[in-house]
Amino acid sequence: MRISQMVLTLMVVLGCTGARGQDEKPPTLGKEPEGQQQQQQKPTLGEAPSLGGPHTSTTTDIRKLLRVRSVYIETIDNSLSDKLTEALSKTGPFRVVAKRNEADAILRGTCFDSRRLKSLHSEVFLTDPHGGPIWSDIIREPFNPPPLDKVVTDSASVIVTHLGESLREAQRK
Repeated sequence: MRISQMVLTLMVVLGCTGARGQDEKPPTLGKEPEGQQQQQQKPTLGEAPSLGGPHTSTTTDIRKLLRVRSVYIETIDNSLSDKLTEALSKTGPFRVVAKRNEADAILRGTCFDSRRLKSLHSEVFLTDPHGGPIWSDIIREPFNPPPLDKVVTDSASVIVTHLGESLREAQRK
C-alpha cells in the first residue's frame, strides 16, 4: 500500500508542477483567441517529383561549379570514364581535356557491378585540382537485362544530365 500511495503522490506532484509550462497556453481546439489568429498554411508534400527519378546529385560548392569550364576525367571501372567522356563531349556542359593540368576540375569515381544483385552502382565526384569537393552523384541501375555495357552508357547519360541540371540550378541562384 505504501508504494501505491507514493506513486499516486508522485503523479499528483508531477501533474501540478512541471507537466504544463508557465507560459504554455491551454488547448483551444484549433481556435485562437480573438486578435491572435494566425494564418494557417496548407500542408504540402514538398516539390513535385521529377520525371527522371529522384535527384541523386549534390552540389557542394556552387561558386566553384560555376567557374568550371574544362574537366579531366580519371579512369573509372567498367569503362564509365569512356562513356562519361563521350557523353560530355557530345552534350557538355564542360569541355573534356586530355591533361590533368589543363583542367579546372577533375571527375573521378567508381562503377561497381554486382552480378549477384544484378545492379550497377556508380559514384562520381567533381573536385577542384587540389581535391576540394564541388559536386557528386550516385546512380544505381538494374541490369541483366539490359546488358552491363548498356547500363553503364545509361548511367553516364544520367550523370551528365544531373551535372547539367546542377549547373543550371547554380546559375539561377
